[in-house]
Amino acid sequence: MRILVTDAVEKVCVDMLKAEGFQVDVEKTMPAEKLKSAIGSYEALIVRSATNVTADVIASAGVMKVIGRAGAGVDNIDVDAATRKGIVVMNTPGGNTISTAEHTMSMLLSLSRNIPQAFDSLRQGKWDRKTFVGTELFGKTIGIVGLGKIGREVAVRCQAFGMTTIGFDPVLGEDIAAKMNIQLVSLEEIYQRSDFITVHTPLNDETRGLLSDTQFGKCKQGVRVLNCARGGIIDEAALMRALESGKVAGAAVDVFETEPPGDHPLLKHPKVIATPHLGASTEEAQEKVAIQIAQQIADYLKDRGVAGAVNADVIHMATKKEIKPYVQLGEKLGSLLAQMMNGQLKKLNVRCSGSYLVQSSELVSAAVLKGILSHVMTEPVNLINAPVLARERGIVIKEQKESEHAAYTHLLTVEYETDKEQKNFAGTVFGNSNLRVVKIDGYHLEINPEGHLLFYRNIDKPGMLATVGSILAQAGINIAGLALGRDMPGQQALTIINIDSPIPVQILRQLEKVDGVFEVRTVKL
Repeated sequence: MRILVTDAVEKVCVDMLKAEGFQVDVEKTMPAEKLKSAIGSYEALIVRSATNVTADVIASAGVMKVIGRAGAGVDNIDVDAATRKGIVVMNTPGGNTISTAEHTMSMLLSLSRNIPQAFDSLRQGKWDRKTFVGTELFGKTIGIVGLGKIGREVAVRCQAFGMTTIGFDPVLGEDIAAKMNIQLVSLEEIYQRSDFITVHTPLNDETRGLLSDTQFGKCKQGVRVLNCARGGIIDEAALMRALESGKVAGAAVDVFETEPPGDHPLLKHPKVIATPHLGASTEEAQEKVAIQIAQQIADYLKDRGVAGAVNADVIHMATKKEIKPYVQLGEKLGSLLAQMMNGQLKKLNVRCSGSYLVQSSELVSAAVLKGILSHVMTEPVNLINAPVLARERGIVIKEQKESEHAAYTHLLTVEYETDKEQKNFAGTVFGNSNLRVVKIDGYHLEINPEGHLLFYRNIDKPGMLATVGSILAQAGINIAGLALGRDMPGQQALTIINIDSPIPVQILRQLEKVDGVFEVRTVKL
């Protein structure tokens, strides 16, 4: 069997695969058109981050069985297109955990002691000690946003420097955090208490612009911020303004919204240090992921087992057409929960009603966890690893099974409790594949869990919907669907609107000011 390698993967990967008897061709930086024409005769493809494996490329794959990413993310691979074609997509999660944590610490130390700036001054022939007076880490408070594998390793290292470690993570149990000497706090407290803030979250609608003008305004004067996770988590324009005003005393950036960043103004600011996305760039990390992906590819092609697959579970489910829609429904409800949840997750209950759901309750529960965790973790989450990752984070999920439901043939209900609220969502599948959310917090309604949705509660009186609709219309936002639920006439109502595009923040603020409208939220499913 033939394997194509198109990125700079360590030589040990190629050597291991050849030793297993595979023919391995290495074509670094292969253009998209050339890749499309060549890929048809290969059983496996190995990439890093430079090669974009698009749907067009995958469509040209003739005998392809597996695509391997020597690294944690699979952003550059169209996993859905691969799944539809029955191609397994693998990655090597955890291979760069230590290297990224250590790079964060390198940036933290360099930032606190002005090392790059001092070296640049010295290289210019100056001996300027007063300009580059730094600050000690000892006794300072670091706020860690995102306590996955990397965030937790950063916490361990910061504690070794005598720093107080506080952290925010919506699904990490307090007992787990306490064992690591991390005090779990709200984002508001992170902003207010931290001398240094470092982010270690995935980039999604919830984390994009997590640190922007409003958040910087809540921070300590002279706070220092770091981003070795994903470009866009810290609003770059807002960071520039905060640096200019002196609110932020320094920033360390390894990632940018656009890479390479070109002539970026942050790179010219004297209080900024930056590196070209080097978080995973150590000899050890590169060798580790090269060995890992070679072993995984060889094992899969020789039927010795599947490891590191991000979509093998979905391919397996495709053979069970009656179950697959309910797995998708579970993931949608989990994603809805993650985006609507307010506070620290304490309890999670999944109730399965109906024969299909009862038979596959563990799988459906895993789908709910996948939907939740995919929004808060940097490492890829799938149906196989979701329960393990949940247990590591102290999430206890309770399953309930009911053979029948009074109103629906099958009904999936997800209930959760945080330190601030209790909520529940329920959904079903009509026909073979029409997913619907049919109940939210006691309100009976019917919504299509797809795309952008606007949620708000309002006083049940005439004109409320017209006012909201008018604001959306003036902003050029088209309404694609509408669902209403209410208690008693004249009391409270819940409104969910399917919209064709995201709602800008200023429009959300405008909706919040409408008399009788409250709890305005947006969700993307």
